[in-house]
Amino acid sequence: MSAVDESIVREYFEAHGFLVCQRRKYVVQARQKTADEEINLIVLNPRAVASDAALDFEITSSVLKHVSRAIVAVKGWHTEVFAPGVLTHQPKIFRFVEKSAVEEAQRIVGGHGLVKILVVPGLPRNAKVRQQSVDVLKAKGVDGVISFRSMLQELIADVHTNRNYQKSDLLQILRLLKTYGLLREPQLELNLKSRKK
Repeated sequence: MSAVDESIVREYFEAHGFLVCQRRKYVVQARQKTADEEINLIVLNPRAVASDAALDFEITSSVLKHVSRAIVAVKGWHTEVFAPGVLTHQPKIFRFVEKSAVEEAQRIVGGHGLVKILVVPGLPRNAKVRQQSVDVLKAKGVDGVISFRSMLQELIADVHTNRNYQKSDLLQILRLLKTYGLLREPQLELNLKSRKK
């Protein structure tokens, strides 16, 4: 996982009022990571709003306010769609939900309400295949997913061109791209078919 991917996720959670902890400051190269090393971020929301309803599996900003604490694994495999085949053949995706990883996170932020979130490029578009992916993720212990697309869209929308984000390289780059017209606001796309007479 690149530092850019983690920066996007960090900025997203911080924008929603979360306190973000990066437990590991080193890169594992010569050996297989331990389960707790698969956790990229531990997040804590001091202003979480309690809710009796179950969290939506595909987490959006409206759902995020109900998350009080979470462990987050970032999989910035931007050329992959997290379809059932990928999920089945890549067991390392789920190492962050193993018992030792969860126990380590609980030791740090407490155990009540700990949500296990996987950040992915996206799930399949086909509804049936998408549901199969969700079923696999849930069966493996993942509580929810957030897509890079939704995070980036929200960060872009919240960046203002008249502010200087000198303390965040990511936000400053997004600001400059918006300033020079290289990022545009989302537009309504109409599917108009020409009529043949």
